[in-house]
Amino acid sequence: MTHATTRAGNPSDSLNTQDLRRILASSAIGSIIEYYDFILYATAASLIFDKVFFSNLPSGVALFASFGTLAVGYIARPLGGVVFGHFGDRVSRKRMLVVSMLLMGFATVAIGLLPTQSVIGLAAPILLVVLRVVQGLSVGGEWGGATLMALEHAPASKRGFAAAFANAGGPAGGLVATFVVSGVSALTGPAFLDWGWRIPFLLSAVLILIGLVIRLKVAESPVFQALDAQAAEVRERKRFPVVAVFRKHWRPLVLTLVASLGFYTMQGFLTSWGVSVANAEGVSREGILNVKGIAAVVTIVGCFAAARASDRLGRRAVLAVGGVLGILWVYPALVLLHNGTLWGFSVAVIVGNGLVQGLLAGPIGAYISEQFPPDVRYTGASLSYQAASTLGAGLTPMLATLLVMVDGSFALVGVAWALILAAGLVAVFLSREGTRLGADAMPVAGTRKPPAAVR
Repeated sequence: MTHATTRAGNPSDSLNTQDLRRILASSAIGSIIEYYDFILYATAASLIFDKVFFSNLPSGVALFASFGTLAVGYIARPLGGVVFGHFGDRVSRKRMLVVSMLLMGFATVAIGLLPTQSVIGLAAPILLVVLRVVQGLSVGGEWGGATLMALEHAPASKRGFAAAFANAGGPAGGLVATFVVSGVSALTGPAFLDWGWRIPFLLSAVLILIGLVIRLKVAESPVFQALDAQAAEVRERKRFPVVAVFRKHWRPLVLTLVASLGFYTMQGFLTSWGVSVANAEGVSREGILNVKGIAAVVTIVGCFAAARASDRLGRRAVLAVGGVLGILWVYPALVLLHNGTLWGFSVAVIVGNGLVQGLLAGPIGAYISEQFPPDVRYTGASLSYQAASTLGAGLTPMLATLLVMVDGSFALVGVAWALILAAGLVAVFLSREGTRLGADAMPVAGTRKPPAAVR
């Protein structure tokens, strides 16, 4: 078993040490800030950007184009995972987290300062897409680093719970973004679409500074330190981690990608496409944003509860429960999204995005990371998770919009949604159980024992 140690070197099975508290806080707060920026864009794409950057297009086409810019950020995430994973596996986990945060802050503030389509014409949506790509690259490197910093410092019996601190950053960042947008919308009123929407983006500058101060104080991952201490000829084998992932670890890459689709599909169908549907059916913008915030709280609580359960029951068991519940909730959620009431939207999102997504989010960080050996873990885990985000959250709003345009109903949306969740269930059962992994889960054979993780 792997144990975290105190400064004195005595083994401990607790996360309640000064070093681990700082590491978990860094993973959580850093992820919150990164996902505040990233999900802020998703909220704006659902409610604002079609009117601001695509005002010359018919409403349905404008919304599709707005979701297209949203998808671009998700498409860039796997590339960000590969780039940051490469240097995270070869140079430093910690340094990559600092770089990703700086990139995200630059892109988000720049979006807040970007002139609209009515001012600079076609240049506005083009620059918006470029900045969204930068956001995608940044968050593509964030998740893997934050997850591994927590997981690789933690004792074996707490790996799932520790990794959840990074994963909980997503809904927590979404919660902050939602309430900031809702508050600014209420304060600025009719001026929100003119200039008020810019305020949440500009606030990112303050949050980024806070996150950088915290991250710079965190120690490097002990597992990476052990790998970095290997002989030169051993390090040579990981010159290009992405090549090793595709050649030697393609099976866990495919399985973890498909298994992660369920988590992101719930997000894409409910909190992006579902928001636009509810708003079109007459549900107020402020009401939608407030419900999304409440759902995010439920997701966070569910995430930590599911992560702790996965340390005891196994990653696969908890992910399977979440997948089955997700399939059962597809059609009730579609009916509730389209009844045009705030309570209907509330039930659909709080159960689907809150409870079900929370169950899937809790174990996912540890589940994915444990499927890859340490020398390619940053690359493999990031590529898998970020590719799932592209397919599951980035493209599903466009897919749902297109299916409705083609079919004229929501039946095909439900079929697609349920099939994606079912595929995730199959992938989970074909995967190894991470809680039972020994040497495969932490340092590879032949490495020096890390200073803070002794086998």
